[in-house]
Amino acid sequence: MKQSLFVTLNALIAFIIGYVVWGIILKAQPPGTIAHSVYQGGPLVVVLMAILLMLIAFVVERFYSLYRVAKGKSSVQVFFKKLITQLQTDDFDGALAACDKQRGTTANVLRAGIERFRMVKDDSALDPEKKITLTQGAIDEANALEGPLLERNLIALSTIASIATMVGLLGTTIGMIRAFAATGNIEGGVIDAQQLAVGISEALVNTAGGLVSGILGIFFYNFFVNKVDAFNYTTDEATFEIIQLFKDKVGK
Repeated sequence: MKQSLFVTLNALIAFIIGYVVWGIILKAQPPGTIAHSVYQGGPLVVVLMAILLMLIAFVVERFYSLYRVAKGKSSVQVFFKKLITQLQTDDFDGALAACDKQRGTTANVLRAGIERFRMVKDDSALDPEKKITLTQGAIDEANALEGPLLERNLIALSTIASIATMVGLLGTTIGMIRAFAATGNIEGGVIDAQQLAVGISEALVNTAGGLVSGILGIFFYNFFVNKVDAFNYTTDEATFEIIQLFKDKVGK
């Protein structure tokens, strides 16, 4: 699925679910319950629910992409150990087949380098330095293509964390305005306690909603950034060892 379509559907579905939960389910709850208090948070609760649902969708997508797609079929360490053994015996076809079977970020990058080296290793018109340069270039190109896939939706997580906090603050402000308005409308020396309670409830509900999404967004953003850095480190380490092996083969 294209990234723009995923984001659009994610936002649309999240807002629909948020409105149904707020406008139908929570509204029908009896007064005095926590669910009804959330309903009293006002229309901004729909936005906060949508933001939370979008956050959950992005987190699920990142978990699937990093742990199922980017990681590959099996352990990277086991795969790389087998790959080195095959390359040391000049079994390039077996090495390429192993990369195709493993898949994932590291395997895709290494495959590009192995395939390029196999093409140029017997070319007498190229000196050893040029062969390694071409191989390194293929690896760098593959790495440049894999990088955005690892970092996809990380900006969305960071943005959601910021927006959620701001929306929660907006709801807090609106609720406090309503609460102070209730204290200003005194009839017969009596404050409208119901309107005051509604205003305070709206402020607190929106504050809590904004903080929950903001905290989760920041946590998962940092978590996935660390995972991406770990993937990049593993790939860089593997490509370095492969390049050193190829240098030995061409006598550089």
